[in-house]
Amino acid sequence: MSLRPIKEIIQTKPTLEGAGVKLQRAFGFGKTRDFDPFLLLDDFRNDNPEDYVRGFPWHPHRGIETITYVLAGSVEHGDSLGNKGKMTAGDVQWMTAGSGILHQEMPKGDSAGRMHGFQLWANLPSSLKMTDPRYQDIPASAIPEVTDDDGTHVRVICGEFWGKRGPVEGVAADPSYLDISVGPNQTKRLKVETTRNAFAYVFAGSGTFRDASRPRAVLTEQVEKPDAPAVYDVGNHTLVLFDRGDEIVVQAGPVGIRFLLVSGKPIEEPVAWYGPIVMNTQEQLRQAIGELHNGGFIKHH
Repeated sequence: MSLRPIKEIIQTKPTLEGAGVKLQRAFGFGKTRDFDPFLLLDDFRNDNPEDYVRGFPWHPHRGIETITYVLAGSVEHGDSLGNKGKMTAGDVQWMTAGSGILHQEMPKGDSAGRMHGFQLWANLPSSLKMTDPRYQDIPASAIPEVTDDDGTHVRVICGEFWGKRGPVEGVAADPSYLDISVGPNQTKRLKVETTRNAFAYVFAGSGTFRDASRPRAVLTEQVEKPDAPAVYDVGNHTLVLFDRGDEIVVQAGPVGIRFLLVSGKPIEEPVAWYGPIVMNTQEQLRQAIGELHNGGFIKHH
């Protein structure tokens, strides 16, 4: 077995999207090679309705898939094809934009005002860029959960893991999308197929993904408290990009760690990207933008 070394540790950046939604971006434009087939990951956890209530009014997508995972609150969505629905805590929506749709997503907080979740964008290969749009709306109850003997808990959203298969099917990059919780001070080894690009996004607790036979605590630079205790090197809002190998290892900190573990087969095609439209060439981008202006963007199959 070969352990995946860490290629890069990335802290999220505050970003404004939609009609003024404040979120944290883990990666996006300009990182396509390292994360292929994934394009972007946004963390939209927020406890202040003023920061998210304006939502994401009507906007186009073409050439990609968007994966929305809601942890708290709800998101109402609708599109130009007449589809509409509502995602609540624990639900997942896997939207294949394909040849193009116009849609909107309007978030609403729970009783405490919390709106928590993530949106991941996955690229489509050139052969599927202009495929028919489709949705896979997955209620929380349909997502398999498995708990190991040591208490490690996994929700399998997509892909196969520990004998369970996620409900999302027929996705080009054959991705794996897992929500993993590891208990306090536990060490856990997790298999990831060697040919895939993979990353972990930590959103609760702390830990380290370095060689856990020698957990490496890292001192925080707290000028006010020079005697502050050492902490593990990844915590909330931290993304860990892995290099090649067939497994990762995580050493959880004193309160445990929860993270998304995402991997997929690289598409290895040119990327031409303009906002919510991702194609292979600049000419295809120009065509898409022209169709947006002349009313030909939505393809009636």
